[in-house]
Amino acid sequence: MVALEARSRVSATGPAPAGRKRSPYPIWFYLPAAIVYAVLFLVPTVTSFYFSLTRWSIFDSQFIGFDNYVTFFQEPALVSGLWHTVVYAVVTSGLKVVLGLGLAVLLTSQIIGRGYLRSVVFFPVLVSTIGVGLTFTILMDPEDGLINESLALLGIQGPGWLTDPSYALLSVALVDVWKGVGLATLIYIAGIVSIPQEYFEAARVDGASAWQNFRSIVLPLARPATFTVILLSLIGGLRSFDLIWAMTRGGPGFTSDVIASVIYKQYQAGFYGLSTAGNVVLFLLVTAIIFPLSRFLNSREVDL
Repeated sequence: MVALEARSRVSATGPAPAGRKRSPYPIWFYLPAAIVYAVLFLVPTVTSFYFSLTRWSIFDSQFIGFDNYVTFFQEPALVSGLWHTVVYAVVTSGLKVVLGLGLAVLLTSQIIGRGYLRSVVFFPVLVSTIGVGLTFTILMDPEDGLINESLALLGIQGPGWLTDPSYALLSVALVDVWKGVGLATLIYIAGIVSIPQEYFEAARVDGASAWQNFRSIVLPLARPATFTVILLSLIGGLRSFDLIWAMTRGGPGFTSDVIASVIYKQYQAGFYGLSTAGNVVLFLLVTAIIFPLSRFLNSREVDL
């Protein structure tokens, strides 16, 4: 009886096409997620593309084609903001990979207070970004800041961390690394502790040194964690705004402006169409960097 009912269901729904695996759920099960995705992503994205081609205000809009994009790439401040965004993302992601891996190796070794030190490293991730920015703005004050006063005790004259155009963007990037390296460390710790202990035991039998363990076991087998940290750090760096705005507001001048802060300034000035075009440029920039990089890293991970 059960076999007859099963055959009747197959005949009613039709046999699955050869070579294609049937989904265990009906197609309409995916409808709620599709609606949410369309409302929260597709519709705003298409709308942004349209309004980037207009000169618009709250009450009306005028279609002007690609004039906003032409203006965007003709403005030196906007182009420099685009360049600063790439530099900021590369510096922060690179430092998070290096420092996160080093801290993870240290915090997975047999050291005293390992659990406490893990908490200390991860704590800045939980702190408000605006709070971190305001705190380091005070600490980096060129005259009364604790950092320069400490350097003065050693006979070193500290620079204007946030007031010197040569240091402003790098200073904010270092604060970003301080805040975000805990998450990178956590990801690396998860990757390292998932490595089977048999590899380390075999290396110990062969007399391998700590450096050889790191180079031949930890580094290659923690590669998926490295890929994750690179992608998350790059996305965060390319989209960074709140920390930069809290610390420098893009100054001095435009030397620490990134594309997100430039977009915000354009909104404040009432250039809504131009700022919307900047949003589209930022979206395309993130997509152009992250999508091929993700495909490349995923293909390398499959080859492992």
